[in-house]
Amino acid sequence: MKLWTIALSCALALPACGSSGSDGDPMEVVTVPAAFTVRPGVEIATVIGADPDVPLTLYDAEGTELVTIISDNLGYAHFAYIPTVPATFDSKDGTIPIADGQTLKKGEGYVIRDNSKDPPEASEPFSVMGVHDTPDTALYDGQVINGVTFGILGIPDGSSEADGFNYIEMRDGVKLSAMVRFPDPGLYGDGPYPTLIEYSGYSPSRPNSPEPGSRIATLLGYATVGVNMRGSGCSGGVFDVFNPAQHADGYDIVEAVARQPWVLHNQVGMVGLSYSGIAQLYVGRTNPPSLSAITPLSVIGDAWQQLWPGGIFNDGFTRQWLEERDRQQSSGGQNWTVEQIDAGDTICEEHQDLRGQNVDFQSFFQLLEFYPDDARDRSLPRLIEEIDVPVYLTGAWQDEQTGPQFANMLDRFADRPSNKFTMFNGHHPDGYSPLVLTRWYEFLEFYVAKRVPRISDLVRAVAGDEFSKEFGVMGLGFEPDRFPGFADDDLTGALAAFEAEPKVRVLFENGAGATDAGAPAGRFEASYSTWPPPSAVGRSFYLGPSGSLAAAPGPDGMGAYQHDPNAGSVTFFGPKGYELLVPVWDIDWTEFDEGNLLSYLTEPFTEDTVFAGPGYVELHIESEVDDVNVQVTLTEVRADDIETLVTSGWLRLGHRKIDDAASDEFRIERTFTQEDFAPLVPGEMVAVKIPIPSFAHAFRVGSRLRLIVSTPGRNHGTWQFGDPDYGGSNPTHSVGHGTAMASRVFLPQVSGVTVPAGYPECPSLRGQPCRPYRPAVNSRP
Repeated sequence: MKLWTIALSCALALPACGSSGSDGDPMEVVTVPAAFTVRPGVEIATVIGADPDVPLTLYDAEGTELVTIISDNLGYAHFAYIPTVPATFDSKDGTIPIADGQTLKKGEGYVIRDNSKDPPEASEPFSVMGVHDTPDTALYDGQVINGVTFGILGIPDGSSEADGFNYIEMRDGVKLSAMVRFPDPGLYGDGPYPTLIEYSGYSPSRPNSPEPGSRIATLLGYATVGVNMRGSGCSGGVFDVFNPAQHADGYDIVEAVARQPWVLHNQVGMVGLSYSGIAQLYVGRTNPPSLSAITPLSVIGDAWQQLWPGGIFNDGFTRQWLEERDRQQSSGGQNWTVEQIDAGDTICEEHQDLRGQNVDFQSFFQLLEFYPDDARDRSLPRLIEEIDVPVYLTGAWQDEQTGPQFANMLDRFADRPSNKFTMFNGHHPDGYSPLVLTRWYEFLEFYVAKRVPRISDLVRAVAGDEFSKEFGVMGLGFEPDRFPGFADDDLTGALAAFEAEPKVRVLFENGAGATDAGAPAGRFEASYSTWPPPSAVGRSFYLGPSGSLAAAPGPDGMGAYQHDPNAGSVTFFGPKGYELLVPVWDIDWTEFDEGNLLSYLTEPFTEDTVFAGPGYVELHIESEVDDVNVQVTLTEVRADDIETLVTSGWLRLGHRKIDDAASDEFRIERTFTQEDFAPLVPGEMVAVKIPIPSFAHAFRVGSRLRLIVSTPGRNHGTWQFGDPDYGGSNPTHSVGHGTAMASRVFLPQVSGVTVPAGYPECPSLRGQPCRPYRPAVNSRP
């Protein structure tokens, strides 16, 4: 679908904009009851049964005209976004109010009118719900949800996937498709079973193909419920990206599932990686009474910043992800829904009719150059403070898809011993690797199954084969049971031991901890009570002459680099491209040409040095132009002249305004609003702090820390970056150093970590490309 240009027909008082043709208050116009119906929901309202191609105008309780949507060929129109100035949008073209607007707000007395009729047709006044407006529990008590056994050998004879396929009704009447699978009764009995929900806009309810989290959990003795978000798969409703209706749906799913007789303790947990991991955090903030724990893996931080890291458009993975959501959420966009319809699922077929109201979010979000006020309602760093259940979260600093921003929000979770966070260098799927999966299982056993965790020899054997097959290396498997000293009936003692362990676990040199290079296994680890580590001490390295990084500022001087117009589209993958599960990626980590970068290097470290946490690079910078995107990259240059990528940070320099309330000694957050955006003045020096996202990396004796300042690009696997329009020119940017222009790198150094001798093999570290080090000579202005 295409974003439609606003038709400012209101200024011309055309009927399509809701004008009644009367000089009075539009709510005083004589109307007749509408033939269409309105289905209000959580910050949304959907018209059903209108005539095709008619203008439907939304008014608030005061009679103020908000927006007009032209119904599609089937008589549907969906209201979710309201422009600042009333305007008309054609739903057949996937139109939506432009970025300068807001979402539909909770409230009473809304009315929708068809002003093309004479007299106009009007709905009854209706209320739009908020995310915390929960329904009567009768909605959940009356639902029956069935499952099918999904044993180690598959579905038994006499059963089919269809036996576990269901629809769960939400508070606004929308029905979501769900697939329920029971574990092998030969291993785990006839139930009730501890139960887990996997919820996303991918295909979790696909009957013949469970998502990874559900597949693993069923093997380990859990019943699983895979649910498609509204507007996806066979689910009804209109799709959106992380909107409050999805949060509220999660609440309803939890409460309806927990009441089923096959659910142990009538409490459920949630599982999932990436999309289904992110969804757990949104559901968790609604705090369903029957939710016992969540386990989000490989998640994002702020949703807007995922598309605009540092205020720079992510023209790679995130854009592609949105495009794929648009494609899959269209009618027939997922093959399995076609198969379901062909098999006679009339509900799924009916739900496809509303797919025309799904919005082209890739085009819409690309217009959101600045942070909208309503993005706060989908900002996880703000919402997770509301979560009141135990959380097990893992993530990789170098996650090629979702990035490292998740770590900056960990201290926003409630401070409780039941929250556990594990972080490491690695790849996006590593949350399902044995590296961290044993602790994931322990967490679920304690808080969902409520039993002392044990893994049988049979399950270990089956899982080991699956791990080795999925991750491409042999010998992978679960850790040994960690609580053998506790009897099965001593849950209290085992849980106390688990909760006494530090909240934060950091694994170093993942990929170098096993015989095979790149296998998901860490080499050493450290633990902390919080993140960032409370013992971290800030250490500054000042940019100096001849590309030096030193403990104190040196003589004043300047370096200069030119914009690289090719960098933004270049990733570090080689000819084989992005191979999700291979242990060692095919890498072509290209260098910036001299003149297109500034490079600064410390002297060799004289002792093993570990940095852990977020930081920043403070630059005194000027440019020939007023709009500049900057990338700062940290690498390790080893004593054997191998260079290893550590991490990168980005900033559009107009976004210099710091969000003081969200920032601290090490962490720099920006407002990213249009009001705070300040273009550079060409030729005028400014001081700006460019955030370095959280990481943990050990620099051994003899290694050096390198800083590279450049145009964004080349140093990431799937993120690509948009550039300002320079009209074909490549402007020069200058960076100062010295006492008067004390540009520096500021990082959190931690002590007490024992670093094993010897460098990891190159390549082996997951998510961290390596290459022979090539010195660079900095240019001068």
